[in-house]
Amino acid sequence: MIATMTAVPNEDRFQPINLFEYEKLAKQYLSQMALDYYSSGAWDEITLRDNRTAFERIKLRPRILVDVSDRHLNTSILGQPLELPLLIAPMAFQCLAHPDGEVATALAAASAGVGTILSTMATKSIEEVASACERFPDSVRWFQLYIHKDRGLTRALVEKAYQSGYKALCLTVDAPVLGQREKDRRNEFALPLDLHLANLATISGLDISHEKGESGLFTYFAQQLNPAVTWSDLEWLQSISPLPLVLKGILRPDDALRAVEYGAKAIIVSNHGGRQLDGAIASLDALAEIVPAVNGRVEVLLDGGIRRGTDILKALALGAKAVLIGRPILWGLAVAGQVGASHVISLLQDELNIAMALSGCAKLHDIDASLLKFVRI
Repeated sequence: MIATMTAVPNEDRFQPINLFEYEKLAKQYLSQMALDYYSSGAWDEITLRDNRTAFERIKLRPRILVDVSDRHLNTSILGQPLELPLLIAPMAFQCLAHPDGEVATALAAASAGVGTILSTMATKSIEEVASACERFPDSVRWFQLYIHKDRGLTRALVEKAYQSGYKALCLTVDAPVLGQREKDRRNEFALPLDLHLANLATISGLDISHEKGESGLFTYFAQQLNPAVTWSDLEWLQSISPLPLVLKGILRPDDALRAVEYGAKAIIVSNHGGRQLDGAIASLDALAEIVPAVNGRVEVLLDGGIRRGTDILKALALGAKAVLIGRPILWGLAVAGQVGASHVISLLQDELNIAMALSGCAKLHDIDASLLKFVRI
């Protein structure tokens, strides 16, 4: 078993004891624009809410009289060891939450033995994050990619990731255009003048512009990202890098099967945190359809709605090899930087540990669908 991490060290400050309390507390540390950017979903935010209620529709049926005195939470993804079945999802602009941004997130993940995925739209560069994690040479670090219209730029990003020791390439496939997030549009979202797209500004000078009456990120996607990407582009992507390819943003069994056919080594079932197509199926509901379809031919991960250790347990019982968390890490960063992000991971670790014991599971492979009962709420 892994050791429990310490709580946020400040006796005079409210100490969060779960991820929901971190979200509430983070609102005191973030600008309104940053808070809205991180927390909002597309249009009416139906999918954003459904990512949570999907977990509430599943109840647990625990086993009893099982020896759970020695519990183990470790696993592996793409042959890379994890102390906990958890990765940090790729999230843009983390320096809006804390000056150390993506560096703090990567260090929190590496020190806990969980994975992290660096966003193309990061405010710390591929090299900065890799350098900060040098003392964790076996840490699981992937690079998330958006394919730009400029293929030379895309190639340069892939080459930088490979040269900097990232272990996989995670292609986001659910964003041919950016979903309409109305709070960002109302706020005319743009990065503060002291923040930049660290991976793009140095290569091509690209950055998020200030747009009257519109989100600058929406404009960036429309101008720079390639909406014509198809399955055939996966062959080109694999031809320019030896890194295993992971596809993030799959919600249909037929697309999951095509991902296998086109050489993906893992897929991430995700609706982009409810930030793309509002009304899309909840990630957890899609997981239940996709796992039996791929039938073990690739590893399947789940992204979306994880807030408790019991959520992780349910996802694993449905066949996920691991899960991703996003927003809760941002709340931890906002409250206490790397320490806050580490504490968020620790809270989930402790909750999963307890949930496994109370469900009669000593190891991750003891978790299966017999633990679950689906109900209507």
